[in-house]
Amino acid sequence: MITQDSLLPVDRFLATLNIVQREGEHLAYSWNRLYTAPVDVDWVNQLPENPEAAERLEAFVSRFGRMQDTIADKLLPRWLMALAETPGGQIEILNRAERLGTIESVQKWLEARKLRNRLVHEYMEDIHDFSEALALAKGYSLMLLRTYNCIRDFCLQRMELAEESLPPLLSIPNQQGDQQP
Repeated sequence: MITQDSLLPVDRFLATLNIVQREGEHLAYSWNRLYTAPVDVDWVNQLPENPEAAERLEAFVSRFGRMQDTIADKLLPRWLMALAETPGGQIEILNRAERLGTIESVQKWLEARKLRNRLVHEYMEDIHDFSEALALAKGYSLMLLRTYNCIRDFCLQRMELAEESLPPLLSIPNQQGDQQP
């Protein structure tokens, strides 16, 4: 029986890349559903009377956290192992990914990590802070989707993996809600 532990590093990485691609599709779907209207203090204040909006919000926050966790905790370390590198701690992994051009900024990733914790643990304690966090999450979620696309592009360009062995690119919603590759 083949298990994740018996796979070659590149195979483990590709399996994780497929998972992140699916998570990205779900995050983009939730992004498009959540940000159809301005998500501001008034919107947050009306959540108790709007269970459908609250459900969309919960799905988005969950998918934002899940994709961020999978990329940082699994995909990036497995990517480095597929490159025959030994991943270190989280900051070292992020620094290496930034140097190789697959993440935009270590600082932005650390800010997004703090934001994830705010969204999960400070949910609705202060509606002003929460609506500000949701405005930030709108942009940081797009960063996660772009990160997947950058890693996938790295696979093609630098690792010379075959296009057919990779999951598809993610469509990135723009600030008006349109899709862009």
